[in-house]
Amino acid sequence: MEVLSAQNYNMLKKDNLVLGIVLGLLTPVITFFIYYLLAVYMPYHRGLDEFFQILLNNRQMLPKVISICLLLNGGVFYLYTRQRKDLTARGIFLVTMLYAITIILLKLLHG
Repeated sequence: MEVLSAQNYNMLKKDNLVLGIVLGLLTPVITFFIYYLLAVYMPYHRGLDEFFQILLNNRQMLPKVISICLLLNGGVFYLYTRQRKDLTARGIFLVTMLYAITIILLKLLHG
């Protein structure tokens, strides 16, 4: 088990585009669940399915939540650029730009 965790740690230290894309996709998902726990579940005790219904019924809220979820991507991008892992940072940036395009399209479609 220790070898597996050491391999996973070494994977995060590598500099490759695929790792950046994976990190760029997973970080907002993790941030979404943290946002859900801190801003929705703890104060209002609403379930995840109820929160999804709120997002679907109030489409103007969706781009704002996605934007909040992208904040942690900026931190991960900063860490990898400071370590000179430019390919990984490029993958994170690429996915962040795709999220940004999605936010713009959602704002244009749903006001």
